[in-house]
Amino acid sequence: MSDNIIQLNEELIKTELKDLVRTSVEETLNALLDKEADELVNAEKYERSGDRQGYRSGHYKRSLVTTSGEVKLNVPKLKGIPFETAIIERYRRRECSVEEALIEMYLAGVSVRRVEDITEALWGTKVSPGTISNLNKKAYEHIEAWRNRPLNGGNYPYVFVDGIFLKRCWGGEYENVSILIAIGVNEAGYREIIGVSEGMKEDGESWKNFLIELKSRGLKGVRLIVGDKNLGMLESIPQVFPDAKYQRCTVHFYRNIFSVTPRSRMKYVAKMLKAIHSQESKEAARQKARQVIEELRTMKLKEAAKKLEDGVEETLTYMSFPYEHWNRIRTNNTIERLNREIKRRTKVVGTFPDGQSALMLVCARL
Repeated sequence: MSDNIIQLNEELIKTELKDLVRTSVEETLNALLDKEADELVNAEKYERSGDRQGYRSGHYKRSLVTTSGEVKLNVPKLKGIPFETAIIERYRRRECSVEEALIEMYLAGVSVRRVEDITEALWGTKVSPGTISNLNKKAYEHIEAWRNRPLNGGNYPYVFVDGIFLKRCWGGEYENVSILIAIGVNEAGYREIIGVSEGMKEDGESWKNFLIELKSRGLKGVRLIVGDKNLGMLESIPQVFPDAKYQRCTVHFYRNIFSVTPRSRMKYVAKMLKAIHSQESKEAARQKARQVIEELRTMKLKEAAKKLEDGVEETLTYMSFPYEHWNRIRTNNTIERLNREIKRRTKVVGTFPDGQSALMLVCARL
């Protein structure tokens, strides 16, 4: 048996195969570009023909980053007619899959600086912040169309609304900008994000404009609007949806009472509050609430008793609807989960340059 053993340099083979694939891709694309030019001119190179539509005027070089590596293209220049290739869109430097990956990275929470590092590691070339910004603008066009789409899903009996505050820099000063969000539940029981809008502040005018916009896009059949207690929202609901009832989120209501409750008494008070909303009917819940109010006063928690007395009726609206829906419509947890995801993503950005950029990024996540 021979002692000679053939050794393979796997790294060298991989490199040569990659170069071979890249060269093949480059040759194929250039051949396709030349063929396209022939079809546009309606004649081959140097061919004399009465049907000729234009003339060739050489080539210009450009690069295209593909998954096989960077290739050099010889793009034909034509006289008399423009050369608009269907193979590679004008000004495109990367494959669509790469562009989509860049957009996905940014929207998923990868910082622009980190995107630069990742692209250099993967494809050997850095992507500038300007390129990422331009790619996002393409995505934002589709997002804006989605945000303003007609609501043709029929009636939405239940609507959950909330606002989230983000930071923006305006005129050298930092201030809050609010993004208003609405989720609708249709008659089949499916949830859908039906509205997102910049609110500046969670005031009456912002909420009114938001609800009017939803109505103009086709929101109808609203029977119950669920949200935290916001005076601007409460004033706007009867103006825009006079037949809809308001349900105050019970979780936010509990937190409001806990703010005036000693930590040592908090667990006991929580049990009493939950007992109110575990009753079998609205009347039973009211009776239980009166008992809890008296007990809170006995415990010398007068502020907690006052808050419960003033606000408990707003938290019992859900009991006028089908019992099977109670657990789902008495809190605003549906939107709270979304808000946590939005805050996780926007935390990477920190401060937005304007309200529109904040709105678009939130919409992209939603």
